[in-house]
Amino acid sequence: MAPLASLLARRAHLSAQGTTFYRGVHTTETQGQFALDLAGAIGVLSLYADLSPQEEMELAGACAGAAELVGLYLKRRPPEARHAANVAREWLSPPDPVWGEARGEVTVLENGVPFVIRPGSDLSLGLFADARPARQWVRQHPPARVLNTFAYTCGFGLNAVLGGAATVKNVDLSRKVLAWGQENYALSGLAAPDSDFLYGDVFDWFRRLSRRGDIFDLVILDPPSFARGKAGIWRAERDYARLTAMAAAVTAPGGQVLTLLNHAGVSAAHFERMVRLGLQEAGRQKQDAVRLDAGEDFPGATHLKAVVWWLD
Repeated sequence: MAPLASLLARRAHLSAQGTTFYRGVHTTETQGQFALDLAGAIGVLSLYADLSPQEEMELAGACAGAAELVGLYLKRRPPEARHAANVAREWLSPPDPVWGEARGEVTVLENGVPFVIRPGSDLSLGLFADARPARQWVRQHPPARVLNTFAYTCGFGLNAVLGGAATVKNVDLSRKVLAWGQENYALSGLAAPDSDFLYGDVFDWFRRLSRRGDIFDLVILDPPSFARGKAGIWRAERDYARLTAMAAAVTAPGGQVLTLLNHAGVSAAHFERMVRLGLQEAGRQKQDAVRLDAGEDFPGATHLKAVVWWLD
């Protein structure tokens, strides 16, 4: 592994370009053992290896020193983390920093756009740095009507509005993260009416929108890889085709569907095959596709699949 200081130096230019939240060290550079995200002067260390408490603290101190941080939070991410999150939350994501001072909330920049990050609140910080190129694409190619599903803190929706989209609807099953999204809108001086933040199950909203005849020029799909809900268990590797079919049903002729999946266990070929099956089920044909990567701060990354599909 290259020295931490050397790895961090490769990303130093991002801050000068208006991005203060990024991946300082990626797992491909640490033999899969850990990753370090930077949120200004706050670091978030994600562990994928089973380390002793002493080893954790030594690594935390080394990362904090190399990045010149004022505080560092820890996230433990064993393979079963998605199942254990509700029963071992404080062990997986300690609410207090393991090094330095506490910063419950940090305002960061992504391509000049401010976002609120909460480093100690959960395994997810409020923004996924690997989707930065996809959010930038949305900002640079905004159509008139956008539906942002699994919106989380509404980073895609915010970028669509900043790009000039006339109508943007953000859908999520959590009122908490939608309110967080409204805070992000306010940071950019944008109106954030409740009518643009739709609370509820995405599949229910797809059915409701389809019945009403609502259509969009861009539908964004950014689901979790695994989730439990009233309708049962969602597994992206099994259910993405069905999701794509429902999205295609509310996509205007000539419109686009942006499909994303953060799942290292699903190959790009299998992911795109599922999307094409969903489009076929909906009776839609793709006219073109553009593949987006995870950004320069994620060298060699294969976990994220992000593809824009133009439909007939």
